[in-house]
Parts: sequence; structure tokens; C-alpha cells
Amino acid sequence: MPSVSNGGIPGKKCGTIILSAEELGNCRDVATMQFCANKLDKKDFFGKSDPFMVFYRSNEDGTFTICHKTEVVKNTLNPVWQSFAIPVRALCNGDYDRTIKVEVYDWDRDGSHDFIGEFTTSYRELARGQSQFNVYEVVNPKKKMKKKKYANSGTVTLLSFATESEHTFLDYIKGGTQINFTVAIDFTASNGNPSQSTSLHYMNPYQLNAYAMALKAVGEIIQDYDSDKMFPALGFGAKIPPDGRVSHEFPLNGNSDNPHCSGIEGILEAYHQSLKTVQLYGPTNFAPVVNHVARYASAVQDGSQYFVLLIITDGVISDMAQTKEAIVNQWWNWMEMTFGSPLVEGLLNVTLSSLYHSEITLTAQETTS
Repeated sequence: MPSVSNGGIPGKKCGTIILSAEELGNCRDVATMQFCANKLDKKDFFGKSDPFMVFYRSNEDGTFTICHKTEVVKNTLNPVWQSFAIPVRALCNGDYDRTIKVEVYDWDRDGSHDFIGEFTTSYRELARGQSQFNVYEVVNPKKKMKKKKYANSGTVTLLSFATESEHTFLDYIKGGTQINFTVAIDFTASNGNPSQSTSLHYMNPYQLNAYAMALKAVGEIIQDYDSDKMFPALGFGAKIPPDGRVSHEFPLNGNSDNPHCSGIEGILEAYHQSLKTVQLYGPTNFAPVVNHVARYASAVQDGSQYFVLLIITDGVISDMAQTKEAIVNQWWNWMEMTFGSPLVEGLLNVTLSSLYHSEITLTAQETTS
């Protein structure tokens, strides 16, 4: 047990930090339950009580750890709490017979909540569902010791109980879900002239440029989860032959009917060829490539395929409103978008996600090479 020093003064202790650990079980079930109470003790002078419950998981060393708190139900002795979901691993670490302690309190604004009483149960008992076995007497030990005629401080009843398995992404992969990986590369002029060494698209004969490194960093991992390793590769923000029109959704291999490339090496080869035939231009529009992949994702609704779109870019999004709309419109699809930037050494991962299907948030994390 390491001692806590006071201001770094050697030999002077001001307390002890105790670390305890327990190996987590492999249970991935989630339990959903709802409770009500009846005739709880009145604790408020000018009212009844404002009850809430605190659930504790028992640990291997006999101590208890808080794992859930219900909401407060104001001014009642007969509260009905909202149903809540909790991982079984958090509730009892997958041990169905492990003790679960529940304490009932009367909420006070100043934080000095009044203890009403407690009871114990277990996952196995709760799993019986609503029945006579899941009506619990709420007991205050101090009151019980002082008052001979004390019975309880009310009762808590389980109204409903259900469990379901929470599958991980790896479970879907094991079950046969295929990953469809698409890459979209920024060919806007802000990247610089590919023939100059200052360009992010510079074709150095001795090493990969920033875009190629970002592509390999992600692609070489994802490609192993795709059985045929045929990946659509797109470009955006360039003038393309033969008429020099600006495109924000062109195939790197030049084949509009079949933009698939064989493996990451095939994408890199098509990328290098595109640099020789297109003219870097602009602006930086993402919506067309997002909609391109969304069209394929929307056609598969059985969960057999998962679509990943990697957009590698150097600049600010020019069509932010349209990009947000495109993402919100496809939130229900099996589709994920990741943005990579070659502007820093290594890969700057930026994930676009929808919040309540209307607000888009950007989060970034730098990973050095």
C-alpha cells in the first residue's frame, strides 16, 4: 500500500491509498428492471419523502461498490421508479448468487440524505421476475434494535425484469458480417503541386507520402476482415479527364462502373495513376462520397455487411451543412465514417458521429507514427 506524501516532504505521511482489483467475468448480458415501493417511512417535516435507491455490488473481499442509483421521486411514500438497464457484469460480475445490497434514502437538497432502510437480493432472485419472491422488506437496522414492535420501513417490489445479450462488434464478425471498406482521397489544390516536395501528394521514389501512409495505417488492418479484399477507391476535389470537369466522386482506377481495387496495394497503385491524370482543384466537398457509400449501405438491411468510409483530407470541409445532412440521413445504416489527416506526423483520426440524429460532433486524437 503506497503512502501519500505531504507536499513531497520525505518521510511524512498523510494517508494511504488502497487499490483493489477483481477479474471481470465474460458475461455480456444487460438486465433491465423496474421497482416500486409502498409505505416508506416519512422523513420530511413539511412533506412525505423524496425516495431514491442505491444498488451495491458485493466484492470478493466482502466490501460493497455502488453500481447504480435511481432517480429521486419527489414527495411520496409510494414511489414508482423508472426502469433502468445495467450490465450484469456491473451488477454481480456474472455471479448470479452474489449478494446485491439495495439502500433506500430520502433525498435532501444539502446532500445529507436520510437513510430509510435496506434489503439484499441476488441476480438469481431478481431473474424470477415479478412474484411474491421479489417483494422486499426495507429494514432500518438501528430502528429494529431500538423498537421491539418495529416491522419494517416499507416494502420494495420488483415490477419487471428482463435480460438481453449485448453483442460486440467482434461477435458480428465471427457471425459472418463482412466489412466493406471504401477510401476517399482529397485531390484539392491546397495539398500542393504533386511534383514538388512540399506537397502532401509528392511522389517520393524512396518513401510513401503522407496520404499513402495514412491509407496503409488503416487499410492494412481493415482488409483482413474482408473476404474478397476488393475495395472501392474514390477521389474528390479534382478536374478529371477528358473534359476537365470538377468531380467530388471519381473512381481512382478510372472505371465508373467498377471502382473496386484489389487490396491496399491496388488502391495505392490507382492513387498514383490518378495523380498523373487529374488536376488538383477544389473545393473540399465530402457529401458526394458520403452519399456514394450510403447508397450501398442502405441496400443491405440484414446486418450481413458493415460499411466503413475512410476520408483522407488536408483541409476544412467546404460543404459542412450538406455533409451533416448526408450523415444524419444514413445514421440507421451499418456505416461508419473516419476522417484522416496527413497534416501531422502520423495519423490524425477524426470521427464524425450523430448526436440524437441532428447534431454532428467532431473529436480528434493524434497518433504519432
